[in-house]
Formats: sequence, C-alpha cells, structure tokens
Amino acid sequence: MSAVGGCSPMDPEVLVVPNDAERMDAITEGEEDCATRNIFTSRWADAAEEEEVVIVPKKKKSVPPAHLPEQKSTKKIMGSELGEAMGSKTSRSSSSSSNSMGSENWNIEVDEGDGIDSSVGCSLDTHSRSNMRRSGSPEVVRTPRRCFNMLQGCRSIDDFERINTINEGTYGVVFRVRDKKTGEIVALKKVKVDKENGREGFPLTSLREINILLSFDHPSIVDVKEVVVGGHDDDTFMVMEYMEHDLKGVMEAMKQPYSQSEVKCLMLQLLEGVKYLHDNWVLHRDLKTSNLLLNNRGELKICDFGLSRQYGSLLKPYTQPVVTLWYRAPELLLGAKEYSTAIDMWSLGCIMAELLSKEPLFTGKSEIDQLDKIFRILGTPNEERWHGCSKLPGFKGNFVKRPYNRLRDKFPAVSFTGGLTLSEAGFDLLNRLLAYDPEKRISAADALNHEWFREVPLPKMKEFMPTFPALNEQDRRIKRYMKSPDPLVEQQMKEQGSIGDHGLFD
Repeated sequence: MSAVGGCSPMDPEVLVVPNDAERMDAITEGEEDCATRNIFTSRWADAAEEEEVVIVPKKKKSVPPAHLPEQKSTKKIMGSELGEAMGSKTSRSSSSSSNSMGSENWNIEVDEGDGIDSSVGCSLDTHSRSNMRRSGSPEVVRTPRRCFNMLQGCRSIDDFERINTINEGTYGVVFRVRDKKTGEIVALKKVKVDKENGREGFPLTSLREINILLSFDHPSIVDVKEVVVGGHDDDTFMVMEYMEHDLKGVMEAMKQPYSQSEVKCLMLQLLEGVKYLHDNWVLHRDLKTSNLLLNNRGELKICDFGLSRQYGSLLKPYTQPVVTLWYRAPELLLGAKEYSTAIDMWSLGCIMAELLSKEPLFTGKSEIDQLDKIFRILGTPNEERWHGCSKLPGFKGNFVKRPYNRLRDKFPAVSFTGGLTLSEAGFDLLNRLLAYDPEKRISAADALNHEWFREVPLPKMKEFMPTFPALNEQDRRIKRYMKSPDPLVEQQMKEQGSIGDHGLFD
C-alpha cells in the first residue's frame, strides 16, 4: 500500500482510522499524525526482531481550502487496503529492517518543538506541544531545559544603558541597567580581574560562578541571562535578573524583625534553593543574608556563587578559608579540609536565627573569637556530642569548658514581655541546623519536611509578604553595615599581616 500523506507504512498495532468528524477536525487544525520509527530506540541492527514504532507528530502544515477535498480523499483508508497492509506486514519486515539505515531514517521530519536546532545547544521547551493531538500515545513530560545560541557571539556592553551602581563587593561591581533592545531592567555584574597582585587570566571564582549559574534554572536561584563583553580592556559582565533588595539591607532598614509566618516563607524558599544545589552536587560555601536577594513579589533568590564549587560522593580536601566568618561551620573553624553539604546547612541555621532575632547569632572578630562565641551559646563540643572532633587540628586549643547548650535562652518558648518566642518544633529545627557533628546536621530535604512548617502560624504566601522601597535603585556603596569580613578579604589581610588577632593556624 502506498504511504498516506507522505508517511511511512503503518503497522496495524498503531494504525488509527479516524471518523469523519475527527478527520475534519484534524484538517481544520492542519495536523497530520504519522507513525514514524524512533531512530533512538529502534532495533534496526537485528532483522529478526520486530521494529519499535512510536507516534511522532509531523510539522504543522497549512492546507488551502481548495485542496480540502483532495486531502480528505487521501486520508480515507478502505477495509481492503487495511487487510492488504496487514497481509503484507510479514513480507515487508525483512526489507524495511534492512533498509532502516537508508533514506527512511535520514529523512524523518521532526516536530519543531521536539527536534534539535543546529544553532541551539539544547532541546526546546516541550510546553508548546501540550495541545498537540496524539493518536492514543501518552504525552511525555520532560524537564524544560535552558537554551542558548552557541553560534552567536556575546553581545556588547553598549547594548545596555547604565542607570546607577547598586553595590561593589569582593567579586565585582553590580550596576542597574536597561536593555536597549527590550527595555528590560536587569542587573549587570562586572567581573573583577585582579591584576594588581600579578594574577593574569580570567578569575577562577568568576568562571565557576558563570558556569554554575548558566546551567541552573530554579525559582530560588538568581537567573543569569547571558554574558556580555566590552568597555575598558574587554571587560566581562554577567547579565542577571534585577532584584529590588538584598536580605541584609532589608533587615537593617526594618524596625521590627520578621514574623514567624514570614520567616517560614523565606526559609522554605531558601531550603528549596539549597536542596536544588545539593541535588546537583554543588556547594555554595558562602551563604549569608547579604547573598540572598528579595523582590517586591515576596520571592527570595540565592546569588553570589563566587566561592561555590562542585563536589563528589568521595570527599577530598577542599579550600579551608571559605564561608563568611559569622556563618562558618565549626568544622571549618577547627581546620577540617574534608567537608560536604553540612557547611551550607550550618549557614542556614545562622540565617534562620538572624531572621528571627534581626541580628546575627555569632559575631566573632577572628576564628578564635568566633569559636568562643559559638561555645558560649551551644556549649563546648566533646567526643560524645561530636565524634572525631578531638582529631581536628584546631581542637587542641585551650577552650573554656561550657557543658550546657544555652540556645534556648536566646529563643524562649514563652515571653511575658512580648519579645521573641520560638515553638518546640521551631527550636528543634534550629538546633538540628546548628548541630556540631556534620553527620547529625539536618539536610535540606529533611528540613523542608520538618513539622515546624506545618504548625500554626503557617508560612505566609509570597503575595502577602511585606514590601519596601527599592534599595537597589540607589547607590548602596555609601551605606556601611556591620558585617563579617569576606573570606577572600580575610585571606588577603592575613597574607598582608594586617590582622592583629591571627587565626588558629597562623
């Protein structure tokens, strides 16, 4: 039997004979459903086995009204032709399997939403195909992938209009700009190249950040749209979505701390983002309130991946001076070089305490002072509470023995003065985030399922989160917040000998 509508012969298992109403509907919509061999799963190498066939929709064709009768007659399949097709299946099996590497497979027409464009480095989003008709075949749900044109070069910085400078940090300067092509307001982060210290080439921290952010797509992680070049000495810039606030600036401007329901809303978003990072084998290694962005829609996003890196299931020694001092886990302060996702979870515990009380929990001025402040609140660790702690290089110091955990004193269950309170479930979550032993510290996945998020008051919806005047519309550099030394700044100060109180390993 000749192919119907330009399609390959159909096997009886997948042959569908539509009625008149369905044929008219299909013609009106301009769609043709054809049975086409899947070149990725067909077993064409073995002629004795039966071929696998799947329904792959053809490209949409617009049918002129003048050709409707001809198209309708072409789609009619008579009973005798159907019997002939079924009878000739056996005789065609060997020839079709032997020729499957021929023109039939190479001339397969692929749907626009399901194929791979030669100029695009990934598959297109499958949501555009949700309304397409499929003859008895279930719709395959695929995870949407980000798409970048690999053949098109980076745009120039001249395509953006500078509005103001948002902030300047250790890893670069951030500007608020307008895209001249689309009119969209975006944030432009300039990659800082350290040429003063004789370091040539592209910074490793920026290379990691660009690589990680371009490969991620999650609502709780800041979206990097593209990389642009230009300006003085061919500078490099990252184009990111614009967020009105950072969490540190908002908390400094607030007169009262966040309510319990607001803290739950923010912590849920933060935990979801961190879980996504850990599920993709990435450590952030610098989680703090100034690296969390907020917008006026109640959305929280993690940013600043300058210290992040991928890790493996078999731990190996990593860089030790990571994570800002106030949010640094005790194993890092005591000299551990093999660490994993638990260091990020300790930072989340510090952030949760800061959200509840509106002030950082541990504000040490050096590594020794930071350990002392931690031990004053959580007690001095021992082998019973933290197995293996005595083997860490920094544990040999003479610390005052404090056997009791006084964290509950900072977050009481009941307050008669209208002050801060935290329920038993909330205190359990905070205590497990700040567990000394990294093996006992709660994971992001388990924290998301914690009882605290299910008890009253329930987490507030994003739409009802408080809004504030956009701090990033003004130059943030004129404001000075009390903050912990950045890890790279701290390391540079140590190298230059400008820190009077040295760390544990100097």
